[in-house]
Amino acid sequence: MASERQGKMILADKIINERKKNGWSQEELAELLGVSRQSVSKWEGAQSVPDLQKILKMAELFGVTTDYLLKDEIEPEDVSEARYEDHHIESSIRKVSLEDAAEYIALRKSILPMIGIGVVLCITCPVMLIFLSGLSGSGIVEISEGIAAAAGLIFLFVQIGIAIFLFVSKSGKLRKYDFLEHESFETGYGVDGMVKEKMAASEAAYTRALTTGVLLCVLGSVPLIISSVLGASSLVIVSMVCVLLILVACAVYLFIAVCGVYSSYKILLQTDDYAPDKKRKNNKLEPLTSIYWLLITGVYLAVSFITMRWDRTWIIWAVSGVLFAIVRGISEAIIKAED
Repeated sequence: MASERQGKMILADKIINERKKNGWSQEELAELLGVSRQSVSKWEGAQSVPDLQKILKMAELFGVTTDYLLKDEIEPEDVSEARYEDHHIESSIRKVSLEDAAEYIALRKSILPMIGIGVVLCITCPVMLIFLSGLSGSGIVEISEGIAAAAGLIFLFVQIGIAIFLFVSKSGKLRKYDFLEHESFETGYGVDGMVKEKMAASEAAYTRALTTGVLLCVLGSVPLIISSVLGASSLVIVSMVCVLLILVACAVYLFIAVCGVYSSYKILLQTDDYAPDKKRKNNKLEPLTSIYWLLITGVYLAVSFITMRWDRTWIIWAVSGVLFAIVRGISEAIIKAED
């Protein structure tokens, strides 16, 4: 049974590698073979084996021998000269070995939680300033507006400083694998099988983290809405704003630390948002995204320092998030029309 399972996985890896070398999606290969995409997906997932007629057809399409597809060998025994001519450009495509894939996953598992903490610090950096400003205005505690603002700003800049340190010190370790998210690449023998096993094992944790994060984002605004409707004091409303930021920060941490690791498997398999065509589109949109958020950060800091109303200027981020979705949607439509 073990040898049979191994044989299925070897055949699955060969089908995946040959399909990617030809630049075909599962749908395109399925159409060429006259089968459903689900059939190709099952073959590549080692859940089933194609019949002999399909093996013969694939050998013809891939330009390899049937012996290569059927035997437990890594390299093809015979590849036609025409195939080499058709794919000589592909020799420049980077290849990801099993060791590279394992190192990449391990790095993401160790680094993303720290990046998540950095993002949490950025999101919650105005919390102390907002709360102290609200406390100062409430008259409950004897604290001047100046002292409240100074103490809040100290917390803000300390948190941002720590966050920047985490971003710079941790993200640099992943820089050599940046090409995985931006370029097409080939995976070596055994990579796809290993990644799919890890992906299946972490799917439950991914679903829990995603569900919890979405709920935290949705429910986080409920206390703020209720307190506003009931006409609560300004201090209560300010406190609910702080609670909202903290809950959103927790949600974002889950998205980065848990869902981000799960995304590592999609990146290595080049599926969903990391399919080659999606990468090309994202590469075109990346400059727009960077410029947009740099401008928003500048506007947020400028408005906040000029008005010194940090308890209110946080709304800029919420509005910017909605506007970004609109801007990105329009940009994607323009790129699609140009293509």
